Amino acid sequence: MAWLFLIGGLILLFGVTAFTGAPYVPSRRRELRRAFRELYLLSDEDFLVDIGAGDGVVLRVAREFGAHGVGYEINPVLVLVARLLKTDVRLANMWTAPFPEESTVVYTFGDARDIKKMYAKVRSEATRLGHSLAFITYGFEVPGEISERKYRAYHLYRVNPLSE
Repeated sequence: MAWLFLIGGLILLFGVTAFTGAPYVPSRRRELRRAFRELYLLSDEDFLVDIGAGDGVVLRVAREFGAHGVGYEINPVLVLVARLLKTDVRLANMWTAPFPEESTVVYTFGDARDIKKMYAKVRSEATRLGHSLAFITYGFEVPGEISERKYRAYHLYRVNPLSE
């Protein structure tokens, strides 16, 4: 009987998470590697912020290129999985969490509902940090913005700080 409550709780947790952010859809390592090669070649000088990091696969692939990074995730089960896989994923709401000072790249699997708001968050952080950020989206383009490059369903944007 306890396992039914556990399964029900997990379904409820993943359902609530899907309503407050994008649903959990695991990324494919091979496609991520290709996207990073085609759009923005990561190096050891990059610090990647993964919005909606899930189990941390994007951060693990970024590490293969020498990049460092952090992920923000609101689902505690996925945060636990990422940490067990030795990935720095924090239980945090990306709408309120500030990006680290050393951030250079932001990655997200956005959805049509929130992608424009995510772009605004990245612009706000670029302005706060005082430098531009590369913004890689998977799944959706940002309405009204022109991407620098595209690779399949991935889009690269250069987000510059707003001048005062």
